[in-house]
Amino acid sequence: MIKLNAIHHIAIICSNYAVSKKFYTEVLGFNVQAEYYREKRDSYKLDLKLGDRYCIELFSFPNPPARTSRPEACGLRHLAFEVTNLDLAVRWLNENKVVTEPIRTDEYTGKRFTFFADPDDLPLELYEQ
Repeated sequence: MIKLNAIHHIAIICSNYAVSKKFYTEVLGFNVQAEYYREKRDSYKLDLKLGDRYCIELFSFPNPPARTSRPEACGLRHLAFEVTNLDLAVRWLNENKVVTEPIRTDEYTGKRFTFFADPDDLPLELYEQ
């Protein structure tokens, strides 16, 4: 059996690089590790860290095709971020014009969570620690 150590990164293709870069850095608080413009592909690649851990590659490509996201389309369902205080996190998102769904409670763990979307309507979740 293969031994996986951890998730290395998540790759996200965005439709508007400047808008998504601002969302992931200024709203969600990721730090820029590196940023590259790849002229041959007319594409940006932004490496983002959460704390000291590299975790998201944000890409731009000219005219990427739309992806079906909802309702419950086959494929990656959502990306979840752990938070210590869900109420404060939701308030911050709302103050930054990010719409969040009503807070729910996980029926199996008893933990609270909510969903919201990035600028390309990719489903994201906050899950209280």
